[in-house]
Amino acid sequence: MTERPPYLPPLEDSFREGSRQPFVTLSYAQSLDGCLTLRRGTASPVSGEEARQVTHQLRAAHDAILVGIGTVLADDPRLTVRLADGDDPRPVIIDSHLRTPITARLVERRAWIATTSAADSDRSRALEHAGARVVTLPANDSGRVSLGALLSWLDGQDINRLMVEGGGEVITSFLRERLANRLVMTVAPVLAGGYRAVGDLGVAHWIDLPRLQSPLVEAAGEDLIVWGELGS
Repeated sequence: MTERPPYLPPLEDSFREGSRQPFVTLSYAQSLDGCLTLRRGTASPVSGEEARQVTHQLRAAHDAILVGIGTVLADDPRLTVRLADGDDPRPVIIDSHLRTPITARLVERRAWIATTSAADSDRSRALEHAGARVVTLPANDSGRVSLGALLSWLDGQDINRLMVEGGGEVITSFLRERLANRLVMTVAPVLAGGYRAVGDLGVAHWIDLPRLQSPLVEAAGEDLIVWGELGS
């Protein structure tokens, strides 16, 4: 793995002691009004070149990188390290009903696809034939892949550091379930009025919201990078 971005504190190796899940970094870019993109299901460039370089440095500092099926369908991302030195992280897709296209670039990268028993078995075989690894995990009460079960499985695959890039439903789920250890957020100086990064967290009181502990802010070109450890 490459060195960390110069102004980010090191990832907590001590977190691994006694833990049964990877250290989770939640990282995404949003507008000033908290939007990932102009419309749900579409891709909109938000951050500038300098901030994207930080994102690629972060990718290289993690063993795996996770997105939801919505991001795969909207962006067809590669999730590789191109603007920094270092190795590509292992791509992981949360896809409870196996809607990942056979031709997706992450399938070419031999992504691990986390799904549930409700997924079609023929579809699973086709994705594996194309190069992916399909992993069936328990579902939560909503019929979606249990994030806790996924993190435990990734721990068993020697994934020590996991970067979560989105999209909105995945970001919200990790925050709601308090499964993210660190947030690294790029804020672009634009107002979008579009699809928001964070949805309903199921919290009734302000004091119970997830918050950054001792947050730090750094300029990256025209953007701001905000980061810190996550707590309640």
